[in-house]
Amino acid sequence: MPQTQQPLWMPSPEMLADAPLTRFIRWCAQRHGRSFESLDDFHAWSFTEREDFWLAIWDFCGVRGERRGPVLVDEGHMTEARFFPETTLNFAENLLSRSGPDEALIFRGENKVETRWSWDDLAGAVSRLQQAFRGLGIGKGDRIAAMMPNMPETVACMLAAASIGAIWSSCSPDFGVQGVLDRFGQIEPKVFIACDGYWYNGKLQDVSDKVRAVAEELGVPVLVVPYAGDADALAASLADGHTLAAFTASFEAKEPQFEPLPFSHPLYILFSSGTTGVPKCIVHSAGGTLLQHLKEQQLHCGVQPGERLFYFTTCGWMMWNWLVSGLASGATLCLYDGSPFAPDGNVLFDFAQAERFAIFGTSAKYIDAVRKAGLVPKETHDLSRLRMITSTGSPLSPEGFSFVYEGIKPDVHLASISGGTDIVSCFVLGHPLKPVWRGEIQGPGLGLAIDVFDEEGHPVRGEKGELVCTRAFPSMPIMFWNDPGGAKYRAAYFERFDNIWCHGDFAEWTEHGGLIIHGRSDATLNPGGVRIGTAEIYNQVETMEEIVEAICIGQDFDDDVRVVLFVRLSPGVVLDDALQAKIRFVIRSGASPRHVPARIIAVTDIPRTKSGKIVELAVREVVHGRDVKNKEALANPEALQLFAGLEELRA
Repeated sequence: MPQTQQPLWMPSPEMLADAPLTRFIRWCAQRHGRSFESLDDFHAWSFTEREDFWLAIWDFCGVRGERRGPVLVDEGHMTEARFFPETTLNFAENLLSRSGPDEALIFRGENKVETRWSWDDLAGAVSRLQQAFRGLGIGKGDRIAAMMPNMPETVACMLAAASIGAIWSSCSPDFGVQGVLDRFGQIEPKVFIACDGYWYNGKLQDVSDKVRAVAEELGVPVLVVPYAGDADALAASLADGHTLAAFTASFEAKEPQFEPLPFSHPLYILFSSGTTGVPKCIVHSAGGTLLQHLKEQQLHCGVQPGERLFYFTTCGWMMWNWLVSGLASGATLCLYDGSPFAPDGNVLFDFAQAERFAIFGTSAKYIDAVRKAGLVPKETHDLSRLRMITSTGSPLSPEGFSFVYEGIKPDVHLASISGGTDIVSCFVLGHPLKPVWRGEIQGPGLGLAIDVFDEEGHPVRGEKGELVCTRAFPSMPIMFWNDPGGAKYRAAYFERFDNIWCHGDFAEWTEHGGLIIHGRSDATLNPGGVRIGTAEIYNQVETMEEIVEAICIGQDFDDDVRVVLFVRLSPGVVLDDALQAKIRFVIRSGASPRHVPARIIAVTDIPRTKSGKIVELAVREVVHGRDVKNKEALANPEALQLFAGLEELRA
């Protein structure tokens, strides 16, 4: 890929001097009596001397807990390695890091609802909830499941669960009944928490029937949280329903109590997308999640106490879990629920201006949508306090990189990041001490032995391959739920290369020591035996004003694989011969002749998951006449019908 001659952003000398990562590197050098010649040198130390590194994270970030025994055992085995095996801590205790009247949570539900919680408000809610949960007989290892918006009550319920050793699992209220049951039915929760409705695109979305249907199948007590409907009426209609107020009414707020738990105690159950079958239940530990998030937020993002931290996410995406951990660094969390374009595309920038966001987290799709909507926030909003924008969910195109600096803010640290539900964190992300180059993720996470392997399992530079991690790290899942013996877990990550985590991303090192993610490796195209990342095609066509978005698959055809591109066009645009020729020219000149699709087909919608990711595998199955196993995982499953039986694919 051609490289730009100049970086889009460079940290100033003041930023370099003041960055927490700079202090941390200096602190580690003094502690271990060594010098680090470069950031690459320090990164190499961080994963070769993992015991020293993760112990340094614990101490530098001020983790609360009873640390005993070794830092790491069985370090040579990815699936057997254990971090801090004799140590105890409580995740919720570390997140309730402050007290007093300062704001901990600021919430907006579109333009309908706004609330603010102080640190004392949050601690009081956690105290009442943990007492109420214990009153139901909930304790260590029990599951608490929530179908909730991204609102303060959700954060409080999660912290209350973690404080007593219960395991938290959540999804967003836009999931269908079967989608909720596919997830929570597997983990058999002791209580189900749901809202009474939610706002989306300015409209009230009633979930009463959905809550009743899920509750009937789960057969457990239901806690109804008031938000956009009638909580009293919904709770009364359930066999064992309680409003939030009634559930906690008999308990007074006091100092929260925190159960000391093993470092590896289960904290979260997250779910794979489920587009190829029933979602996998991925279990993450309290200690591993805490250390990894502290490292990413304090060192890679430079989060400071009192700063405003925002991520546009639902409770069904792991970025919600990541966002909530910002409390452990003393940040004020800015929560938003609803459409990012309600009442219009300025709503999140209005929020950023009003609350003085320091960090604005979002998706690559959102950045592209803002660009195509013609918005120029740098001209309409005061974003002077905004110092960092993070982007994930899909690869951020080079055009998206440029737009952030041209249209949002010219002096911001843009960090494209990538990891996922599997590790509840990032493998590759931003570095505050390095420049930002157009189209590139800045580098691997500290403490992580990241590499790119070819198909034979050899490290490669200057060519694409599989993103891997060659040494164990704390935020690896501790197991999959209902996976005795760990067969599904090993098959998911360790089947491709022995004792090596294979993440399923098609990646490439850059000349600057950064990385480019070319899409999921299971969705890579293989025309004529040459592997092509779908993101390479999206990066070209999504720069075109005629195209809103696209999805690309490989179709088995004439004993080979041919590239088929589906495009959703802008209003009034027609896919005629001239536009097809233009699309092919843009792809050929911007990528290569091999990337040019054999067929270009217009569709009115593109299927995506609840977190907004397009689903190439599901479209590929439909095109080949095969059933999609779990349509409940999709936000718009009806869109799949647009790809079935197309005449254009028969010749």
